[in-house]
This record gives sequence, structure tokens and C-alpha cells, in this order.
Amino acid sequence: MKLDFIPLDKLVVSKANMRYGKKAPDVSDILPTVRSRGVIQPVIVRPNCAPDGFEIVAGSRRFHAAKIVAEERRAAGDMAPEPMPCAILDEGDDAAAIEASMIENMARLDPDEVTQWENFTRLVREGRKVEDIAATFGLPDLTVKRVLALGNLLPAIRDLYRKERIDAATVRHLTMASKSQQKAWLALADDENAYLPTGHQLKSWLFGGQSIPVKHALFDVDASGLATIADLFGEDRYVADADAFWTAQNAEIDARRAAYVEQGWADAIIVPPSDHFSTWEYEKAGKRKGGRVYIDVRANGEVIVHEGYVSGKEARRIAKAEGSENGNGTGQKAARPEVTSTMQTYVDLHRHAAVRAALTGHPAVALRLMVAHVIGGSHLWNVKAEPQSTRNDEVRDSLDNSKAEADFDERRRAVLAVLGFSAEEPTVTGGNGDDYGVVGIFQRLLDLPDAVVMEVIAIVMGETLASGSAAVEAVGMEIGVDMARCWQADDAFFGLIRDREVLTRIVAEVAGETVASANAGEKTKTLKRIVRDHLDGANGRDRRESWVPRWMAFPPAAYTARGGVGTVAAHAKAQAAREIERLRPSDDEPDPTAPGAVMAPPDPDEEADRLAA
Repeated sequence: MKLDFIPLDKLVVSKANMRYGKKAPDVSDILPTVRSRGVIQPVIVRPNCAPDGFEIVAGSRRFHAAKIVAEERRAAGDMAPEPMPCAILDEGDDAAAIEASMIENMARLDPDEVTQWENFTRLVREGRKVEDIAATFGLPDLTVKRVLALGNLLPAIRDLYRKERIDAATVRHLTMASKSQQKAWLALADDENAYLPTGHQLKSWLFGGQSIPVKHALFDVDASGLATIADLFGEDRYVADADAFWTAQNAEIDARRAAYVEQGWADAIIVPPSDHFSTWEYEKAGKRKGGRVYIDVRANGEVIVHEGYVSGKEARRIAKAEGSENGNGTGQKAARPEVTSTMQTYVDLHRHAAVRAALTGHPAVALRLMVAHVIGGSHLWNVKAEPQSTRNDEVRDSLDNSKAEADFDERRRAVLAVLGFSAEEPTVTGGNGDDYGVVGIFQRLLDLPDAVVMEVIAIVMGETLASGSAAVEAVGMEIGVDMARCWQADDAFFGLIRDREVLTRIVAEVAGETVASANAGEKTKTLKRIVRDHLDGANGRDRRESWVPRWMAFPPAAYTARGGVGTVAAHAKAQAAREIERLRPSDDEPDPTAPGAVMAPPDPDEEADRLAA
């Protein structure tokens, strides 16, 4: 490589340059410097087929800025533009030219992944291996493989990704789709009235509703000849034929059940996916005490084996037999314990008192212990996750496909990973009440920094926040939740509006009073279409941005004087509680209207009625 000054008219942008073929780049940030001082850092060039000509493989923006300055000076009468400082590469090495362009551009401004794919692909064609590309750009091999995996996608999908109209999770799952499935998905994307699966919902769509990871198979999947689908990022494989998987999986489960019985266990019981093995309903017991093996089969193909358990009733019977004079079958009296039950209670209570007194000086430990109990449970804690139940399938689909649910699910999976739980667990909370489980969670939480523990708390609190409660209103108002950022009107919403008066007021809210008055006598179907058109900006109607119905906003409101809106009532309760706290005298501020007396707080229900009115 050598340095030289080359006239602008002898330079062109090379096809090996990452920015070749695109519109002129934005050079507003470097233009003032080029005007005052010229181009300081040499561009990288190599000879081309034109006489004395060179092509720029790195430095397109500096070149375009220099041309602008040259035109400005030519217009001002200066006909001698300054030549460009250039670092000249050897001829013929296309791969080196591509690498030079990518290294310089990626160091300054990360290009989108589709542009990276285009250039990585060119490097592969020039003979570079994945590990060579990774070493050149300081990237992990897997990152390069992920970028190259975009080559399996149809160009239209890559274009959507480049324009940020679909996210990375959607693209990742689309790499597992066949070309026909990709075309079918694109057809849904073009149909504004169709449901378009994205993110985690896309995986279920690809596999017909049931996605089973290969890692859960108890048998050798490769040897079985069972067809699998892998995402091209090389991380996950899934079973293509669920029925064939379960045939082989169930056969292996039966074989393992028989093996446990042969080993001397009283029985081996298979718990089907429709049921769930709850350890708090059982107690540990060895083979000699009639312990059984429970084989817990999950819907995603995972199989969890619980060895040595009996029911609580059986455990009590065994304990009673062992405690009786002849309970051990030898005719010998059972050994007397070292302390009496009363002494054990004495010891336990004093240790308990000492620990909880000491705990008051360690709030960080207490916080982690509280979270461990919420997650793991105990006989004193009864914490349940909000079931989000509904009998309406459309409402369920609407919730499952909402942005808010997708965002929460993403964070929930991250917390599951931090706690060492399976990503397929439906909730973080809902432990079995086992002391060992609580202690294990507690130990993990002790190793986590406060910021991560607070993230765990946010997920746990989110899972146990009662839907429709005043607490939802209080939190929403305190945080300032903007429903327009996580909700848009969908088919389920419109299908549930049946009140003409309410719908007319919504039309007025979205389209204006004039439109609402002009269409007051129309059918509800027409009124809904007007609202839809304004929300979509379709059929010549002005687009109404960021609209949510009054019931869903924070704070909520009603459209009519009839009331009956649950969110409004819940909000009134939350406001009443806030008002009561505001009026409650503090310890150092006695009620001035009644010296020496403590003012009784207002009744919450009466206060809620007053605020609602």
C-alpha cells in the first residue's frame, strides 16, 4: 500500500464499497471540516480499468463531501479543486477491498444486518471462511453465522427487516420456515385484515400450534430418522412431526417406567400433560417405605422424574407406624429423641425470634427472602399468579398478541433464566411450598445485585397483580402508563362494542361531533367502520393517532351517565385510598380540630362513592 494525492475526476466509488449503489450519503456532519481544512484522512482506493483511474473502497462520504466543496469553489470561480489523499491497495484482491470497506464503515456506524449479510456473502464468494470473517471484524463465529442465515429468507422479508418493519425475533423464527411458509406469511403481511403472527406466536404458527424442542426427547432423534427443523442461527432444533415425536417419546417413557419398577420402587406413575405433579401434596419416601416414582410429562415434550414420593396421608400412616412401640417390626421400643417436642418448640421459637430481630438490620437480605417466599411459597404464604382468565377466544387471542404481553413475556423469560428455571415455565411465581426450594431461590437471589433483584420483583409483582383491581389503577397512575403505546383497537375490541350511545360518542371522539351527528341514525356496523377508517387513515379519512377508549386510559372515564364501568369504579377506590392517606394525621401532627384526639379515617367505600360522583 502506498500514499498519493489523486484528482477527484479520477475517482469513482467501487462496487466493493458498502455504500455503492445507494443514494448519496449524508455528509452534513463532516462538510464544515472539509470546507475549512480539506480531506485529512486518506480514503482507501485501488486501480480500476479506466486510464489512471481509481475506485474508492472505503471513504465514500469523504469523497462526496470533497465533490460538494469542489462544486462550491467552481461556482465561486476557483477551477482547481484539491486532489484527494489516497491509500492505494494492490490490484485484484476483491476480498481485501470488501474487508477494508466494511472495517472502516462498521467502526464508524454499524450498518443494518441485511447490509452486513450482503457484504459477508460477497466475502464468502471470494473464499473467506466464517472463522476468517469473524477474526477480521472481531465478532463471534455465531454472530457471523446469524448474519449469513438471512440468506435463507426471501428478499421481501429481508427488505422488511432492513426497514425495521419486523423485529429480530420474528426474523429468527422465519429462518426456520420453508419458502412456501415464507410466502404464506408475506401474504398475511400484505392483508391488513389478516392476523399476522410475529415473535413467539410465529413459532406456534410454523409448527401448527405445538413446538417441541429436540432437547426434550428421551430417545436419539437423529437415529430415529425423525424430521427436525433448526433455526439457521444454529441454536435451537424443533420436531417437525409432533405425532411421530410423541409415539417415540411415549415408548421411551413406558420403558423407563418399567425399569423403575424392576429397580424395586413400589410403582412408577406417569403424570400426563393435562395434570401437574405438585410436590407439596407429597412427601419423600425411600424404596423400603413404599416410595413411588412420578414421571411428570409436559406439553412441550419435557419429562421430569420425581423419585421417592408418597401421598401426605400415606406419609402420616408410615410415621405413626414407626413411632409406635412395635412399629419397626422388631418388637423393640423406638429410640427416645434427644429433646422433647416441647423443648424443640422452645428452641425453634427462640431461634426464630433471634433471626427476625437480626433481620431488621439487614433489609437487603430480608428483601431477597421475601421474594424467595413469593416465588417458592411456604405454608404461611399463599401467592397466586393472575390467571388472566376469559371465556372469549377472541379476547384471549387479542391479549396474547398484544405488545404489552410480548414485552412482559420477554422480561419474564429473562428472569426465569436468571433464577435457573426453564424458559417454558408459565410463571415465575407458584412454587410448591418446599423449604428446600425457597432456600435454593434465596441463595440465588443473594448472589444477584440489587438492580437484578428489582427486575425479579417487577416480574413477580406483575404476575400477582389482580386484574381489574384498584391496585392496577394506583400503579398505572403513579407510573403514568400510556395505553396508546401498547394497545391498538383490534377486531375483538370492535366486536365487543354493542352500545349505540357509547359507539356514537366514540365516533365523536375519533371523527368529530359533525361526523357523529351526521351518522347518528346509521347502523352500528357503519359507525364501527368510520372509527376504523379514522384509526387506519383509510378511505379518505384523516388518521387519528394514539387513540384509546376512555375506559382504558389512566385515569379512566365513562362515555355515559349510566356508569357500570369497572375501571372507573376501581379508579375511584384508588383515589379514595390516596385521599384518605393524605388526610390521615401524622404522628407528630395531631388533629387541630380535636386536641388530644385521633381523627377516625374516612370510610373507603363512602369516599370512593363521593369521588366517583
